Amino acid sequence: MRALRPSDLLVPVLWGGLGALLAGLAVGRSGAGAAWGVGVGLAAWAAVVAWTLRRPLRRLRLARRPFPPDDRAWLEAHVAVYAALDRTARPRFERDVTWLRDGLTFEGAGGVVPDDRLRLMVAAGAAVLLHGHPDWEIPTERTVLLVPDTFDEAYGDEEPGLYDGMVHSQGPIVLSVRAVEDGWARRDGYNVVLHELAHVFDFEGWEADGAPSFLDPRSADAWRDLVRREMRRAERGDGVLRSYAATAPAELFAVATEQFFERPARLRNRHPELFDALVAFYNATPPDEDAPDADGSLMARRWR
Repeated sequence: MRALRPSDLLVPVLWGGLGALLAGLAVGRSGAGAAWGVGVGLAAWAAVVAWTLRRPLRRLRLARRPFPPDDRAWLEAHVAVYAALDRTARPRFERDVTWLRDGLTFEGAGGVVPDDRLRLMVAAGAAVLLHGHPDWEIPTERTVLLVPDTFDEAYGDEEPGLYDGMVHSQGPIVLSVRAVEDGWARRDGYNVVLHELAHVFDFEGWEADGAPSFLDPRSADAWRDLVRREMRRAERGDGVLRSYAATAPAELFAVATEQFFERPARLRNRHPELFDALVAFYNATPPDEDAPDADGSLMARRWR
């Protein structure tokens, strides 16, 4: 993620400047005088540029703030990608977490209060997916709705539901707090934050089709063929992807993303072609998981 990309300014400056010029000419020709017209045009152009720079300037201010030590300790303990980064690479990950936690809108339902720790857990998952591509952003402005536990289509909490997470093309990302916490508590290939955010990258218009929006068009056909083969394997129970991956191409991509970042060695050993495709897509090779320590935790090797 970046505070400002040149492309962010190009369109507003050019079209804003053109609009301001036309507005100034119109005012000048109305009889108010050329000087007055130029002033109006410049003021309109400055307003367009100021509006465009609102987010970059806020990001720059946030980037200057010290990253909270408690948040850094949580990332090191629970996010293998972050723990594997060297000291020179960690500040960029922390900055992305800061920007994501500030930029996403968090809401709670069923008594949930989206506190700093829950917001950190969601932002960390987004930062993991974005880290290999510094120019990437979450594709659209998003609201994250946090509910206590499993939910149904109406997000009700009167009865246990079917879902730990759900994402809509233009609507909220709905996450169960229990599932969010469980996903970061252990590296077992189940992480609802990574799963649902992978769907966010997958939406093209109103539908998630298993072909992520950032996929190189030159490899799209090969990717779809690979997805079909992997879905058949998941349906047979052949490999490390759970059977849910066989329900739709979008679910194959999301389930594979969970495994890729949480248990990459297992995915590479059993699904080498899928692993290599995800390396190319995310521009990253996650750290291999080691054998469990005495306390059951998994430590990560250095991230390559």
